[in-house]
Amino acid sequence: MKAAALLLAGSMALAACASDETDGGGGEGGGSAAEELQVGLAYDTGGRGDRSFNDSAYTGASTAVDDLGGELQELSPNDDASNRADLLTQLAEQGYDPVIAVGFNYDEVIAEVAPQFPDTTFAQVDGSNADGAKGDNVTGLIFAEEEGSFLAGVAAALKTETGHIGFVGGVESPLIEKFEAGYVAGAQAVNPDIIIDRQYISPAGDFTGFNDPARGQIVAQGMYDAGADIVYHAAGGSGIGVFTAAAASGGRAIGVDSDQYLTVSDPALQAVIMTSMLKRVDNAVEQFITSYSEGDVEGATDVLNDLSTGGIDLATSGGFIDDISGEIDSYKQQIVDGTIEVPTTIE
Repeated sequence: MKAAALLLAGSMALAACASDETDGGGGEGGGSAAEELQVGLAYDTGGRGDRSFNDSAYTGASTAVDDLGGELQELSPNDDASNRADLLTQLAEQGYDPVIAVGFNYDEVIAEVAPQFPDTTFAQVDGSNADGAKGDNVTGLIFAEEEGSFLAGVAAALKTETGHIGFVGGVESPLIEKFEAGYVAGAQAVNPDIIIDRQYISPAGDFTGFNDPARGQIVAQGMYDAGADIVYHAAGGSGIGVFTAAAASGGRAIGVDSDQYLTVSDPALQAVIMTSMLKRVDNAVEQFITSYSEGDVEGATDVLNDLSTGGIDLATSGGFIDDISGEIDSYKQQIVDGTIEVPTTIE
């Protein structure tokens, strides 16, 4: 009996030690060094493989996990994206921490789910939580898309041979309108008389516009047929259709989010991608996970990524805009200095 009692006491002591090593939660901004990092990533419409927005988030998360050790769990919405709340709930219930929601479409559901898991740290790409309305355990990873889009508009206006350019948005929404507003402002800063065709693939509330390359091609083809020779897209996976239309028309295109000159696999499409507006979702996600691992995350706040932080930029791969780099750098500096204030809405 004495031996059994000693064994029991020893077992209890070991269990207590193990418990001490694994205690800690997202509510405190990160776990202890003894914990294994377990990152949950819930994608936007289309999931991984869009060669743009979702893929950039994956790159950032996988890089962080590779560097820090641990596990990455990825989940994608169903076809109508009606299960977004279920994805976040599933990840939190399975113990993933932090949990990262990719895209503004998670605005409402993360505000419902996060308060149910106060010990889990959440982040949302393109979702502000500066007012704490989504919970004290949610960080917003936001971007000044209008600034990079302004530079894309400058590049388009400087490189067009017809004085006629275009913009294809994925889904009509306040976020994508920031891309449009910046692009228009940049192009008009170079040439106030430039013609700019603008169209969205799907209306507000219909998120299929981010994953419909065929429709993206039709919309862009109409612009090329009407005389535009450069089209900028902010349409996620539908952007491949814009590139296809550019190749078929002998025009050029501007990619978004990732450096799409490097991410497309078809040389014919690569040849038409003049530049891409870089929205460094990868950097933002990687830095958030790293900060979490170091216990430096505070909820109910936003982390802004813009031209001044390197979170927004314009790609130079392919060398197609090397000849106008001086003008682009000049506009960039004026934005950083505050001399140029880029609009976020269309007048």
